[in-house]
Amino acid sequence: MEVLRTIVMVLFVLISIVLTVIILMQESKTSGLSGAINGVADTYWGKNKGRSMEGKLEKATKILAVLFFVIAIALNMNW
Repeated sequence: MEVLRTIVMVLFVLISIVLTVIILMQESKTSGLSGAINGVADTYWGKNKGRSMEGKLEKATKILAVLFFVIAIALNMNW
């Protein structure tokens, strides 16, 4: 049982590192005043964001964040 806990702990650390890197790779969401004036809702980039690198980074962030919390809760339980 201790071996399983060690494996899960190593997985938790790896997910933490990857999650940090992916969050730092993402672009800032604040467009400032220029975004409010121009409006970016109908651009090609906005419509196809899910297929872009930024969309993939957001999807990976969501998945890794859920895994992070699930593993954190599992490690907190007394086995």
